[in-house]
Amino acid sequence: NLDVARSASFVPGFTFDQDTGGPAAFRHACHVAGIIAAADNGTGTIGVAPRATIIAIKALHGGSGTFGAVIQSILYASDPIAEGGAGADIINLSLGAAIAMGGGNTGAAALVAALNRAMAYANANDVLVVCSAGGNAADLDHTGSVVHVPSQSGNALAVSATAPVGFAVGWPNGATNFRDPASYTNYGRSAIWVSAPGGDSVLPGGATCTIPPVSTLCWLFDLILSPGSQSGGYFFAGGTSMAAPHAAGVAALIRQQHPGISAGDLKNKLKNSADDEGEPGHDPYHGHGFVNARLAR
Repeated sequence: NLDVARSASFVPGFTFDQDTGGPAAFRHACHVAGIIAAADNGTGTIGVAPRATIIAIKALHGGSGTFGAVIQSILYASDPIAEGGAGADIINLSLGAAIAMGGGNTGAAALVAALNRAMAYANANDVLVVCSAGGNAADLDHTGSVVHVPSQSGNALAVSATAPVGFAVGWPNGATNFRDPASYTNYGRSAIWVSAPGGDSVLPGGATCTIPPVSTLCWLFDLILSPGSQSGGYFFAGGTSMAAPHAAGVAALIRQQHPGISAGDLKNKLKNSADDEGEPGHDPYHGHGFVNARLAR
């Protein structure tokens, strides 16, 4: 479900569907898009919101890029179609950077402020911006002068990651701790809105699976499986990059039921439909709870 006409690239010299490596190489964006909206076509995996439409906007190349390209992408996605924009309802940002403020880092405050303005622009257009919380195992309530963007940007809906450890050990009776915080996820009450599946790879490599022929790669099954290449390949991957699209997909399900809903109301419906996890109420690892597509309405 790809809208090619409105897909775009803000990386000079590259189209929206170009990156390093050949078409069989792992594509971070393909994996993320598949989590959100892989079609219900009897093949491979199904996305959280299989009837949602993906607009692919390229801001990074080879895993890195500029703040300018990210900001341009947010603005383009947020603009209505009638004004030459993509007309998106939800933006998924499975990317991030930790920025040290002060200490001679001139320009850092201006960059953060510019990104905040872009996020505010999206919110003013009732476009919900869903962000990965980051994978540094950092307490975002106490990072001092370091700011993680865009998860700590204004109007961001930051998503932390959860994962089982040992799902395929003793399968089909393996671990079922799918809502445990992933070992790497950033956390903090001031930042995290909800949690979602992100996968983890901390299971020792020697753990034995009962699923042949991968008896020594049992940790793979604690990761997220999704289409991850342009040649039809499927990949296991993990990170808050995988958690954010799970939440974005649930937001899309809500948006499909409530056309024209404001970004604020959509954000609150995502919160109110989540399952309370961890500490009662607003939890540093789960925010307002673990996303629940069944209750999303």
